[in-house]
Amino acid sequence: MPALSTGSGSDTGLYELLAALPAQLQPHVDSQEDLTFLWDMFGEKSLHSLVKIHEKLHYYEKQNPMPILHGAAALADDALLSVHDTVAQKNYDPVLPPMPDDIDEEEDSVKIIRLVKNREPLGATIKRDEHTGAIVVARIMRGGAADRSGLIHVGDELREVNGIPVDDKKPEEIIHILAQSQGAITFKIIPSVKEEMPMKEGKMFIRALFDYDPNEDKAIPCKEAGLAFRKGDVLQIMSQDDATWWQAKHEGDANPRAGLIPSKHFQERRFALRRPEVQVQPLKISNRKSSGFRRSFRLSRKDKKTNKSMYECKKSDQYDTADIPTYEEVAKYRRQPNEKYRLVVLVGPVGVGLNELKRKLLISDTQHYGVTVPHTTRPRRSQESDGVEYIFISKHLFETDVQNNKFIEYGEYKNNYYGTSLDSVRSVLAKNKVCLLDVQPHTVKHLRTYEFKPFVIFIKPPSLDRLRETRKNAKIISSKDDKGTAKPFTEEDFHEMIKSAHVMESQYGHLFDKVIVNDDLATAYSELKTTFDRLETETFWVPVSWLHS
Repeated sequence: MPALSTGSGSDTGLYELLAALPAQLQPHVDSQEDLTFLWDMFGEKSLHSLVKIHEKLHYYEKQNPMPILHGAAALADDALLSVHDTVAQKNYDPVLPPMPDDIDEEEDSVKIIRLVKNREPLGATIKRDEHTGAIVVARIMRGGAADRSGLIHVGDELREVNGIPVDDKKPEEIIHILAQSQGAITFKIIPSVKEEMPMKEGKMFIRALFDYDPNEDKAIPCKEAGLAFRKGDVLQIMSQDDATWWQAKHEGDANPRAGLIPSKHFQERRFALRRPEVQVQPLKISNRKSSGFRRSFRLSRKDKKTNKSMYECKKSDQYDTADIPTYEEVAKYRRQPNEKYRLVVLVGPVGVGLNELKRKLLISDTQHYGVTVPHTTRPRRSQESDGVEYIFISKHLFETDVQNNKFIEYGEYKNNYYGTSLDSVRSVLAKNKVCLLDVQPHTVKHLRTYEFKPFVIFIKPPSLDRLRETRKNAKIISSKDDKGTAKPFTEEDFHEMIKSAHVMESQYGHLFDKVIVNDDLATAYSELKTTFDRLETETFWVPVSWLHS
């Protein structure tokens, strides 16, 4: 075999030598097959890796390495035996440092806790114990930093925060110290001897019927721990341990931390105490007619004896509490194909265009939408048919039905009764139609039952300027019966419409599921139609009692 060239340097590595070998052997190889074999063999990655390891070890050996300690071998033997003894005795506990010599003998139960706090609140509130004067943990917010640590509990006595004694400080001062602290916070506490019940995540959901801002609540124990919400928001209740302050979070919120909200009982009490007696002007609502379409029954409220809501349904959730709206427990509901459609209740002031929107819905699909036929005791006219314009009944029968609470609303006009009955609603629903019911807002709370599951839509007027612009060529029919003449809107009509809408929304807005501003009729109709389509196919939050009778 010919001699192999080793390159120019005497310290050329074995790796370079093997890499150059196939090229140097090429003139002496007879066949291409043998040459390919040589390239494959000397180009093998695993061979190159072994050669590199060999070179590293060879280089390290030249450095003549020495152990740090001369007795390294004996030290390794001792370490191995120590590990053996530890495993054999299963003695894995860490060795704790000795207790300080200057610790108070009465503080033998003191616990030092270190939590890492970022920008989120600590998730605990404190108070001064009325009997001992000590600063104690009042509550632990579910999902907060303190709750997740599992180290701080309700009733624990707080002695120091980051080395600062808190015995002589007010809770507000301590909260300020905590709020200013970032990163690791060290607590010195005396654990409570009271055992806590294991905390379970709440599965109760409520709909808020009022707006709430903890920063404006003087009664809340800790504003930073409060949860703000708007009317209509759905909240998940995490704890009701405190009768005054519940813990809750917004439904669907990925943040697990709960916040404080006033309890239902506490909020009802506050509302009852601070609400003055409000003298509400009666709504001037009359029966209208538009383009040959007969509107549902509505009468003036000037005289309570002539306009009443007689459907006293004890199953209504809001019957007793609607005047003090706080929360209502809700659950998810989706209409099943074999169920009757939900009753749709339309509410709005006179002249807002509610009639026109309802007429467009009916025309769009007469087989899918329907309206109730009012009852009356007045004589039938020649061009009228019983059960079409009205259901004509005797005065005696009408009064008997009133006594039996069969009317949703009823009233008297020119010595004749008019009314919308429960059976007229049931008749539309029984035909597998969506019933469009137009009633006064104070009647809504009586209809919120398992039977009807109403969806309430408030048709709201736009601004005064837009009313002047969009209604300048429109007309209003003010008569309570069918002989009324149309007249143009007046400035007084516009002001009355906005005023009535404000009263409706402020007093009954918590009962409205949807608010549509009728700025432009086509746009409002499109929004209304989209709402109806969603109502029949999607899931909605409804009072929990609607899921079972």
